[in-house]
Amino acid sequence: MTVLKIVEIGHPALRQQAREVGPAELATAQIQQLIDDMIETKRAACGAGIAANQVGQPVRIAIAEVNQPNPRYPYKPEIPLTVLVNPRIEPIDEEVFPINEGCLSVPNLRGEVPRHVSVRVRYLDRDGNEHDEVRRGLTAGTFQHEVDHHNGVLFVDRADPHSLSTWDEFDRNGRAEFEKRARALVERVGS
Repeated sequence: MTVLKIVEIGHPALRQQAREVGPAELATAQIQQLIDDMIETKRAACGAGIAANQVGQPVRIAIAEVNQPNPRYPYKPEIPLTVLVNPRIEPIDEEVFPINEGCLSVPNLRGEVPRHVSVRVRYLDRDGNEHDEVRRGLTAGTFQHEVDHHNGVLFVDRADPHSLSTWDEFDRNGRAEFEKRARALVERVGS
């Protein structure tokens, strides 16, 4: 496996609409290698997820995984390794929660993004098996963030501009309060 270069805000791949991956293409060695490399890249960067756009590949593939301890996201519940191919998300209800997000493609910046608390996620795994799941809380936010990448949307497009901060300023001035709210959400709805 290879750690790939993560493209940063301003790179055209981050604004492209990703295309769907068909069953025959999904089975190819090239796409399977891309998935392996994306997993390795996400883990090396200590991210909660990564979309193929972030490594310059405009295909609808994303990885979500959180193992603790995670230095970037110590408050996030664990997410087992999940490979999402052609994911589709629909909100289950109208409840939203402002999640303070960062992004591997937007280094040293964070901001609050209103995300649906409960979503239905339909996707194929790397073997082409269909999944239809409900995700809640911070995990639902992670999935929404990654699917946004497939649509050429970055968290800064959805963030309250007054909430934007560097990591250091977030640590000093916002992290404790956000973690308190995030933990309460996890306690209430799970993940």
